[in-house]
Amino acid sequence: MSAVTELTRELVAIPSHDDETEAGGFIERWLHSETDAAVTRDEIGNVIARRGSDGESLAFVGHHDVVPPDDEQIDEDEYVVEERDGRLHGRGTADMKGAVAAAMCAFRDSEVPRTSKSRAQPDGANPAIELVFASFVGEEIGGEGARHAIDQGFAPDCAIVGEGSTGYSAAGVTDVAIAHKGRRASTITARGTAAHASEPEAGENAIYRAGEAVDTIRGLDGPSAEVFGEDVEGSVVVTEIEGGSAWNVLPESCSVTVDERTVPGERAPLSRVESEGVGWVVDQDLPPMACDDQTFARQVLSAADGAQSGDPELVTKPHATDAGWLAEAGVTCVVCGPAEPGEAHTSAESVSLDVLDRCYDIYRGVASGGEN
Repeated sequence: MSAVTELTRELVAIPSHDDETEAGGFIERWLHSETDAAVTRDEIGNVIARRGSDGESLAFVGHHDVVPPDDEQIDEDEYVVEERDGRLHGRGTADMKGAVAAAMCAFRDSEVPRTSKSRAQPDGANPAIELVFASFVGEEIGGEGARHAIDQGFAPDCAIVGEGSTGYSAAGVTDVAIAHKGRRASTITARGTAAHASEPEAGENAIYRAGEAVDTIRGLDGPSAEVFGEDVEGSVVVTEIEGGSAWNVLPESCSVTVDERTVPGERAPLSRVESEGVGWVVDQDLPPMACDDQTFARQVLSAADGAQSGDPELVTKPHATDAGWLAEAGVTCVVCGPAEPGEAHTSAESVSLDVLDRCYDIYRGVASGGEN
């Protein structure tokens, strides 16, 4: 069993769907015992470790919270972790304790941290930089930990966020995501005037007003953008509607839930639904991500290419991650990790053991400034 697999097993066995304290404590103790890094755990549970100089910095970023396990993923109060068919099964294997374990081992074992930004040295020197490991809390509830860390000054120059990027260009290939969508959830509320349903002209039907707003949304195109030649296509759709109080009462209110998948720099013009008696409120806005440094993206792609027999590509990813918050704060980000589409948040969640070791090699390759 490789060191990454063994560490993944230990992390996955620690419940962390409603309290990340024990998992964060495990990561903090491991970093203290296995590395000479400066390790901190902040007041909400984020674990951050730093090695090297105060110069340009490269961060490996993950999170140690998970969504609640399905019934078959828990035995009494213990998480079930099973290895079979070359994969590790259990809640958090794919999203994303496997990537956290790979990053922890790479952080420990990397000797010469460099970034693309420090490659061009006129005297050929091998510039030391700061290597950072960060595992956040609260990613599954909107990036609570990442936002807190950013507010407290977490600002590496470059970051590899270990969310899934395997299997996008081809099955089994670990790609490099240079952009992903964000998510804006919002509510439209239509107000009317209640009346007896037998006299509809005596009131104002809120559902009819909401229906006009729904028609407006149906006519909108989703936002779109291009990042390094890759298209990112968003969407906007109505997902819930609720209104009325009884079959014989003209409804005085109706609410409509809207899900928009945003893209870097573009949003659907949802404010068009606003009119007399119709309001629109944003409930949650998870930012999209776009890498702003093609040289760094190519460096990670080169490391990925050197770590596998397949041909990795620069790709885009449909899901929001903490990379969105980091990119919004000015951090140059890519997403590169072992999880494959369809694994996260499922009752059959699992991760390939070979790909875990591959990600360890990729992270080390980037940290050393070149291919593996």
